[in-house]
Amino acid sequence: MTATPKPLVEWAKLTAPELNAMAAAGATVLLPVASTEQHGPHLGTGVDTTLCGTVCRIAAEKAADRRPTVVAPTLWVGMAEHHMAHGGTFTLDIPTYRAVLLCLIRSLARHGFKRVLIVNGHGGNMTALNAFLPDLERETGLVVAATTYFELAQPAFAPLLEDQTSVLHACEAETAMMMAVAPEAVRETKLAEAVGPHFGDPRAVLAPPAQRFRSFATLTPSGVLGDARKASRDKGEKLLAAATDALADLIVRGEPWE
Repeated sequence: MTATPKPLVEWAKLTAPELNAMAAAGATVLLPVASTEQHGPHLGTGVDTTLCGTVCRIAAEKAADRRPTVVAPTLWVGMAEHHMAHGGTFTLDIPTYRAVLLCLIRSLARHGFKRVLIVNGHGGNMTALNAFLPDLERETGLVVAATTYFELAQPAFAPLLEDQTSVLHACEAETAMMMAVAPEAVRETKLAEAVGPHFGDPRAVLAPPAQRFRSFATLTPSGVLGDARKASRDKGEKLLAAATDALADLIVRGEPWE
């Protein structure tokens, strides 16, 4: 039996006329935003970019027959000053990050798209994205919503993880998903070193009531939060399915826009 071909949802693989037709049909644009940064001794620096782009593509494929969706190229750099001390990291400052996002969304508006869902794959971007939303809507005329895919999928992630309830950093969850998506970027010989502090409630440490900037180097010498030794490809495939199901459901429901 011939397999049903997957719908083509990636902006970079579509032609300009095809994208113009999708805009005219009222397609939702997913804009994946991520980071290039250190992920401990065992993972390549493109974890957030790889995972966010993959989650968006698969979710859009799952949603395509119910809501037309196109996935823009992933923005591979974001707010990562807290990782700079470990090396291997690019970061933007706040004005530049805002300007880049504004330019990208203005481009979508000029092509006739009406709504965009920013899908974030990096914890360091979250505060900035939430602060930018009023400006992005006001200055582009589009309806702009934002979500972080691993926060969206957290209720489904928790039962799949052994000693954490959500994504930490270079941890059981991210390592497992990379084993499923890009195993060539995983240094399994380094997994024994891929251990760092484990916080029962990460928000209590990373987002306390009174905040100041803290480098990751002060939290974890290895660059890891959590225990990557608990990762497996099977676990990664289940996490990926949970993440893409959660995002596809959000796309189809259209709750951010309707």
